[in-house]
Amino acid sequence: MFREMRRKKQKLSMKECEDILTKGSCGVLSLCGDDGYPYGVPISYVYDGSRLIFHSAAAGHKIDAIIRSPKASFCVIDQDQVVPEKYTTYFRSVIVFGTVRILEDEQEKREAVEILSVKYAPEDSADNRQNMIEREWNSLCMLEMSLEHVSGKQAIELVP
Repeated sequence: MFREMRRKKQKLSMKECEDILTKGSCGVLSLCGDDGYPYGVPISYVYDGSRLIFHSAAAGHKIDAIIRSPKASFCVIDQDQVVPEKYTTYFRSVIVFGTVRILEDEQEKREAVEILSVKYAPEDSADNRQNMIEREWNSLCMLEMSLEHVSGKQAIELVP
């Protein structure tokens, strides 16, 4: 169902892909937007070892697109070093394909926002984190993306 990578020497291992997903702070979530146009939106996320978690407003283009079609891709760029004298870039990136669902269950939503909060404010106190979550709770929407296919690629110059 998913295409095989043509340049197999540049393929990253699953471990390398997971490392990139774990340390990354932003990626591009791509959905089927209005009138069939692709909709790619930069978004903060957390990878918890089995899924991607995002936060969102409860309404808008992203939510409408997910409701219409939950299939998505998510791209994280780990490195993009421009090498002008070679007319190229030394890149490393990961693409995830899967489906996105809106977390409706209160407990699932709370666990997801907690995981996301810890990633972006690891030194914050649990009390302050809970206060921030409570302050935004009514307008907060949490999203979960399953991982159906993961692939990573790097520039040939980065291959050991």
